[in-house]
Amino acid sequence: MTVSRSSHPTPIAWPDPVRQRAFTAWIESVAGAHGLRVATLEPASADASFRRYFRVQGSAGPCIVMDAPPPQEDVLPFVDVAQRITQAGLNGPRVLASDLQHGFLLLSDLGQRLYLDALRAATAREADALMRDAIDALLHWQQHVPCTGLPAYDEALLARELALFPDWCVQREFGRTWSEAETQRWQGICRVLIDSALAQPRVTVHRDWMPRNLMVCTPNPGILDFQDAVCGPITYDMASLLRDALLSWDEEREIDWAARYWSQAKRAGLPLGEGMSGDFGEFWRALEWMGLQRHLKVLGIFCRLKHRDGKAHYVADLPRFFAYATKVATRYAPLRPLLSLLEPLSGFKSTEAFSMR
Repeated sequence: MTVSRSSHPTPIAWPDPVRQRAFTAWIESVAGAHGLRVATLEPASADASFRRYFRVQGSAGPCIVMDAPPPQEDVLPFVDVAQRITQAGLNGPRVLASDLQHGFLLLSDLGQRLYLDALRAATAREADALMRDAIDALLHWQQHVPCTGLPAYDEALLARELALFPDWCVQREFGRTWSEAETQRWQGICRVLIDSALAQPRVTVHRDWMPRNLMVCTPNPGILDFQDAVCGPITYDMASLLRDALLSWDEEREIDWAARYWSQAKRAGLPLGEGMSGDFGEFWRALEWMGLQRHLKVLGIFCRLKHRDGKAHYVADLPRFFAYATKVATRYAPLRPLLSLLEPLSGFKSTEAFSMR
């Protein structure tokens, strides 16, 4: 949602004329009640799913329109979690009007300054302030956004996510077929990562708590892209924040921010569990292993976006995730068998992962 406003809006392309007519009828039906100037509609952003976002000017300021075409997308989870966020006192887009049947939502606009852009331009002190706000909001989210009724981040889901790596990254992107021994090695790694995730206390997990989905605004931050929230491992969202696809930090800062989260979580009474509650080292290990599960999943997703959805630009981010994965696998003995599976794909040795930024 980051386009600049202009006096000549960019036309919106509609491959499906039936959907275009449905959208036109809906937006005109809600325009009066919300003071919208329909002629100002223009693209705002798109994401890795089938969703698109438009910006429209109104008498009280701009609004965002979500176009989420069924059956590929379901807006009901977005509406549900948006309400939970509002009730928790966090800053997320409010649903102002909806056509649930067709997948159209009118949302409040959180502005145009992404955390990602702000962090890239920030001084060390400014970056620290932004990350502290993100950590404080995450702690509030974990305390006050309830899990009830959300899907479980269970063994089946964790396994399906990990399977994306061999299916789309190994086979489709790199054209490799694992031997039986390599497959067994992979299955052992999956077992270790799944067991670690399932052993963690459960909270509401955003699943993409990262700079591209946070906005700089008041109150800070604004929270986006939360429709895939689940009830799952407590370290997941911190791993997402610290190790992003487009922005990396030196490990000293990662540990500093993780320690801040850990100490505040303990004071807030969040369920860290017996092991992680008394030992930051154990918390950091669990976070790194959870991050590795996510990194392997994302490597598969980015390759799927290229080969299935025609979004080839995502594979430009593969090296950063290979570096994250190699670094973690090198550090922990139970994960080292993964290195021989990664190195033929990544093109660099494990020692290079520690310096790659």
